[in-house]
Amino acid sequence: MSFFPATLLSLLFSAGFACAETFRVATYNVESYLDAPTQSRPAKSAEAKAQVRDNILALKPDVLALQEMGTVTALMELQDSLKRGGLQLPFWDHISGADTNIHLAILSRFPFNVRTPHTNDNFLLSGRRFRVSRGFAELDIQVTANFSFTLIAAHLKSRRPSPVADESEERLEEAKLLRLHIDQRLNTALATRLIVLGDFNDTKDSAPIRAVIGRGKQKLLDTRPAERNGDPFPGASSSREGRNVTWTHYYSKDDTYSRIDYILVSSDMARQWVTNETWVLAAPNWGVASDHRPIVATFETGSDQ
Repeated sequence: MSFFPATLLSLLFSAGFACAETFRVATYNVESYLDAPTQSRPAKSAEAKAQVRDNILALKPDVLALQEMGTVTALMELQDSLKRGGLQLPFWDHISGADTNIHLAILSRFPFNVRTPHTNDNFLLSGRRFRVSRGFAELDIQVTANFSFTLIAAHLKSRRPSPVADESEERLEEAKLLRLHIDQRLNTALATRLIVLGDFNDTKDSAPIRAVIGRGKQKLLDTRPAERNGDPFPGASSSREGRNVTWTHYYSKDDTYSRIDYILVSSDMARQWVTNETWVLAAPNWGVASDHRPIVATFETGSDQ
């Protein structure tokens, strides 16, 4: 993985390595981005890989969380493809949970201060112990010399039926473990800039999403990215929020579209959030790349660095 010690970070920023006033954070389930087939998944086609690249280039993210990434080799292939397209994201992370086929990955323009992978979390359900399928990626990311934030990325249990347990109960248990990591982070400092994002595989009012968002003073804010289609952006607290087009996933079996990908922020990070620069990508041929659409949120480093 690419992460830097504090002394080198100081040299990088003093040399003008990064001076972002605003930056973009995105999440994208790239649907089995594999460079070789497995027993249960085919390799990603060249056409699909090219569309994934084009969709990411359209967002121009500074930090990108990826779900359903293949091996490190596949991640490096995507990183190089983006570089050739003009988007340089030199810092990266790649973690594995119980699922050995697809993984969580992060690409970033900015270096990492601390890397804290959570790959062995487990829970007891119906008398059987389960390991979190894809783990959780936790990174402290240094945007400027004076501004950093923590990112936690997740890919919760899918909605496909499981032969050994109820999939919704598995997903809820994973969500509870994710919330434990969120609370641990929020309890470590008086002011914590935190972004929690990824494919959570459930809708807004479901028990897993409520568990991740939490309650009270440490409740996370749902940025709810919407299409840039001419509709006014109402903001996360507006009574009109349901009128915006926000779906991120197409489920062919039921022919349904739903919002199951999220970018959630802590109250401290919400102060940096640029609401009208937050959206879901609506692009031609989006479905060639994946059954998901990517979402992005923009933040400012602010004057209170």
